[in-house]
Amino acid sequence: MFPSIEEMAIAEGKTLREAVVMIDRNAQGIVFVVDENGRLKGLLTDGDIRRSLLKGSTLEAKVSEVMNRRFTFRHVETPPEEITPLLNDHIRHIPLVDSEFRLVDYACLARLHRIPIAEPDLGGNELNYVVDCVKSNWISSKGKYVDQLEQMFGEIFEGRKAIAVSNGTAALHLALVALGVKTGDEVIVPDLTFAASANAVIHAGAIPVFVDISFSTWGLDPKEVEKAITPKTKAIMPVHLYGHPCDMDPILEIARQHHLLVIEDCAEALGAVYKGRLVGLLGDAACFSFFGNKMITTGEGGMVVFREDEQAERAKLLRDHGMSKDKRYWHLEVGYNYRLTNLQAAVGVAQLEQYKQFVDRKQAIANAYTSALRDCEGVTLPPAEPWAENAFWLYTILIDEGIFGRRDDLIRKFLLNGIECRPVFYPLHQMPPYQRYCSRKKNFPISERISSCGISLPSAVTLSDKEIEEICRVLLHVKEVKKIRGFSNSEFAGRIPE
Repeated sequence: MFPSIEEMAIAEGKTLREAVVMIDRNAQGIVFVVDENGRLKGLLTDGDIRRSLLKGSTLEAKVSEVMNRRFTFRHVETPPEEITPLLNDHIRHIPLVDSEFRLVDYACLARLHRIPIAEPDLGGNELNYVVDCVKSNWISSKGKYVDQLEQMFGEIFEGRKAIAVSNGTAALHLALVALGVKTGDEVIVPDLTFAASANAVIHAGAIPVFVDISFSTWGLDPKEVEKAITPKTKAIMPVHLYGHPCDMDPILEIARQHHLLVIEDCAEALGAVYKGRLVGLLGDAACFSFFGNKMITTGEGGMVVFREDEQAERAKLLRDHGMSKDKRYWHLEVGYNYRLTNLQAAVGVAQLEQYKQFVDRKQAIANAYTSALRDCEGVTLPPAEPWAENAFWLYTILIDEGIFGRRDDLIRKFLLNGIECRPVFYPLHQMPPYQRYCSRKKNFPISERISSCGISLPSAVTLSDKEIEEICRVLLHVKEVKKIRGFSNSEFAGRIPE
């Protein structure tokens, strides 16, 4: 998705105001100026407009009075290998013309390189271990890599029993059932989370009870948790949203006082730390996702970690159809097929070998974003409580729509620059499948606020420092163009840096 040539071209008789509107829409920082026959006459950037305004011009001035008449261009049939070396931090767009100098296309940096929101780093032993599975014919749910993955994961979590499963949602469901959550029980869930948190509760036959979140953590607000407890409450499900830990001490104290289970949803928080301890070590069980965009991946997959060995053994039984481990095809319970394959586990083992590097890289990416954006007007940075170490699954910010324009329009402008960003999850209470579980009288102001203006920036461990600079450049550029478009000349002087 890139701007069409029509969205990039403006007639030389148009005004600077009209040019600013076009630049704001195409999000490229530039328009190509053409005459009435479509012949290329010049270029005009937002910087050109800004400088002209600072010199006393007005937004009603003609484009032809300000445009740059000296610029780089190429014939449309020029081979790409000759054009690509010309593109750099200073020349981001090259107009392409036909033999009569009519504008027909353009080349730009964004077309050459897309920045995804997330992608796995598979540069370790993943291929070697998968080939080993194939060569040995151990490709199903039996094989050494499943056992090895569970053992390695358990060692990270202080030797607790870890059960590998087919995905993160299965992990949540298995944890709930293994811990005894049953039909009619209530489980307290944050209103702002991925739908899997609530889905697992419903699949277990229980009732999700949605509560608002804390603005300081984006996780469960303990005060709201306390108010939601009834005689039917069986468990609390803290979700460490986008990698920042919930404030667990008051949640655990509430659970202790009311004799409730605590199941941590750590799908987005592998590596996050709460007061010196990894999240996942604080509740009765913790659930992780190994989807392709998570800290480590098996493609699809997940893990459940239990505090008590007895509950882990029951989960293992349920994961394998409820079949007795001592008597083949003898089923002790109605179970599930939630097993992970040896092929997937092989990828997971290779990923866990790089776990520390991945956690460190996520932190470095977050530090780079924070350094670039901490003083940016209209941007609220991710939560950063002093007792927490955020895993930064996705570096997620809040934007002031009065400064940047609509959040979804900002995402579109990023995409026009080859950058994939995402909105924050929708509040659960707003979506059709979950409205039946929520009283209309209940309010979720924090959940709704964060959802409406939150945007996740690219956060893959493969993200380069140069790419982070480009992402921040686009964000700041959108803000500056909005200022130019919104201010009159008398307001403009001194407010937009030259």
